[in-house]
Amino acid sequence: MAKLVLYRLAFVLPQMLVVSVLVFSMTYLVPGSPAGAVLGPSATPEAIAQVEAQLGLDAPPLQRMGEWFTALLQGDLGTAYRSGMPVTDLISQRLPATLSMVVGGMLVALLLGVGVGVLAGTRPGTKVDRLLTGGTVLGIAIPEFWLGLLLTTVFAAHLGWFPIVGWVPPSTDFLGWLHGLVLPSITLGLTGGAIIARQTRAAMVRSLASPFIDTLAAAGVSRRTILYRYGVKNALVPVLASAGVVFAILIGVSFVAEKVFSFPGLGDLMLTSTIGQDFPVVQGVVLVTAALVVAINFVLDISYGLINPQARPA
Repeated sequence: MAKLVLYRLAFVLPQMLVVSVLVFSMTYLVPGSPAGAVLGPSATPEAIAQVEAQLGLDAPPLQRMGEWFTALLQGDLGTAYRSGMPVTDLISQRLPATLSMVVGGMLVALLLGVGVGVLAGTRPGTKVDRLLTGGTVLGIAIPEFWLGLLLTTVFAAHLGWFPIVGWVPPSTDFLGWLHGLVLPSITLGLTGGAIIARQTRAAMVRSLASPFIDTLAAAGVSRRTILYRYGVKNALVPVLASAGVVFAILIGVSFVAEKVFSFPGLGDLMLTSTIGQDFPVVQGVVLVTAALVVAINFVLDISYGLINPQARPA
């Protein structure tokens, strides 16, 4: 187990290093000056130069990168140009809303995807299989923002079953927090569930076509045991890989869904900071988002190794 963790960590650290360099470098690809964006269109060149000196933007790129990495290793993501607040504080205020939506969507995607995939995979070629497979195509094709608007219009505005403004901090009202997560979780989870369902269905068909399944059946093992003890377990190996992809997709989609459901998450912070060229905030949000994706894939890689001994390092 320890060898597996160390082996995966050897890939995680270079990934985060590359991401960090790219996150810092992308600020030089945006035209204009952050100081000019802070001061407004009427700012004079002298005023812009003065603010750039105060913010350290006039320093050489390598020096700025060194200072940024030094602060990053100490857990400091910098200070926002506009508000003057630490970027870590801004992100910590917004991260719970985004994580709540993404985790809720991931749970829906796993429950829906594995359930539909197992049901279709155990009945290949039947009407049930064709119906469910067609449903996954529809689930992938539906735009999330359109689905979110539709669910909000029907179940929040007309029926009143759910709040229009979905976000309530769990520390304030735990049941209200769960209630407000239902529609956003369904919105995010439908597309992810369709992707996982297709992977699960294909994996189940391959698993049940394996020679050892015939051996178990000839030995008198019940079909239910074969399906759920052996078939599903083997099918989960490729499903874990697709779950990592789905998690990354849900983070990106959540930035759009936050606008639909009025969630004060990282997406809104990212949008306003990008428009205002508040680069420390943009860098912080991108870096934290990348770290979340890398972390969840690290956990899935460990789980993959535990389920499949052949994936473990020799």
